[in-house]
Amino acid sequence: MLKSFLHIVLLWGSFATMASLSAQEVSPVFAEPDERLFIESKWRYTYTLHPESNTIIHKADDQYSFFLYFKYDYTYHEYLNGKLTKGNWNLEGRNLSYSFQHVDKFEIVQLNKSILVLEFTQRNSKGAYQYHFVRVESKDAPFEKPANELPEVIVEAENPYPGIVKEKKEKKGWIASIFQKFKKRQEYIPVPEPTYINVDLIGGGYYGGIDPVLKDFIQIKTDGRLVKEFQSVSHGLLVTKKNIPRTELEMFADYVVKQGFFDFERIYDCTDQACQKRKEMKPKPVPLRLSIAYGDKKKVVTLAIWGQDNLGIKYVDYPPALDNIIDAIQRMANRLEEPVVKK
Repeated sequence: MLKSFLHIVLLWGSFATMASLSAQEVSPVFAEPDERLFIESKWRYTYTLHPESNTIIHKADDQYSFFLYFKYDYTYHEYLNGKLTKGNWNLEGRNLSYSFQHVDKFEIVQLNKSILVLEFTQRNSKGAYQYHFVRVESKDAPFEKPANELPEVIVEAENPYPGIVKEKKEKKGWIASIFQKFKKRQEYIPVPEPTYINVDLIGGGYYGGIDPVLKDFIQIKTDGRLVKEFQSVSHGLLVTKKNIPRTELEMFADYVVKQGFFDFERIYDCTDQACQKRKEMKPKPVPLRLSIAYGDKKKVVTLAIWGQDNLGIKYVDYPPALDNIIDAIQRMANRLEEPVVKK
């Protein structure tokens, strides 16, 4: 059976090689993983795959429980069979720096709002291995809830490199005729697009009062579509949708650059004991996360405590320009140009 399988693989490899001589193939373009899908994400391990043979070599069961939590401060919590460990994570292109079982760096081969696949090659090994994870909510993960945490909002990441896939015209000839049945040729034709812009504003403020806020999320996509989700205990979820003119969006992006946003630190957190203590007091401060992409520039900034509390105290030292940018986003979102949809 194994010999038959290997024979088929070798035969297909020969076909693919000959086909490449008869027609030029265009390699697929893979966008880099979006950091927004990592920050404050929790994952449950499901299985390990040997991709070369498409064989599952290990599977999670009742005796093997493995969870990952990538925090906004670029630290991770790892839970493996009752043991909790911590460390630092960093994302550079498709490479994730994260230490597990003597492996310090993984390649991300798949990442979306529900699936994470990390690949590594062991030393002195010819084959690769892939860890497969599924995203879980906090209630389904064995991690302690911190004193103040970002709201659980899964950002819909976009592909910043749009294009059109067209079927490639087949070359005439006997070679092309033979392999037309085996492979459908495609080519990637870039389409001129306006400069990519994306904005995500999550959290901020304080949890408490008569009607505590459960969710406060604003997203502005590159086509100008703005979605605001606001949910409180008493009034449920309110969703506002509108279109921001492209000229206004470009003016906002230019304003962001002039405010120095892309030169800011990634995290602004407490630096004294009074600030740390304030995280545990009521009304509870909710961290704020602001992510802005403009062309090839991208930045995610997190504030442990944003603004002032009810006593007028500002606990975290961050650039005042951040308040200006946040105010501009909220002003765009609060212009109710379309009916509010209540869920």
